[in-house]
Amino acid sequence: MTTNGILGIALATRTALAAAAAAMMLAGCSYTPEQKAAAAARRAPPTAVVMTPTKGEEPAQSSLSHYPDGYPSFGAPLTAANAQMSNEEAASLGQKLSALRVQRKAGTISEAEYQRRVVEYRKLAAEHGTDALSAIGN
Repeated sequence: MTTNGILGIALATRTALAAAAAAMMLAGCSYTPEQKAAAAARRAPPTAVVMTPTKGEEPAQSSLSHYPDGYPSFGAPLTAANAQMSNEEAASLGQKLSALRVQRKAGTISEAEYQRRVVEYRKLAAEHGTDALSAIGN
């Protein structure tokens, strides 16, 4: 064979391989209708959860604004997703814990009773989150 023949075959082979690689890359970009629907569902904005007010509270107006394309705008201040602990409840809990500390330091409460209450408070702290979430879900 001549040099021109070998170079022609090499050029044709290289061109065929490049075309095959391009075809495989383009074939990988096509999606089935189910895959397109699943991708669109993942890109959809989440639905807002509106909490109802508890007793004695006025209904809160949603301050979450949206752009025309449906995505949320975080320019406006956000409201809490759940009722927050009031200042009175926080002060009451702080007083209970302080009283327990004072009783332990003064010796008016036994170590066993102190440990029992600590376990009770830790159990409440561990389970309160899941209990609150299940109450919110219902």
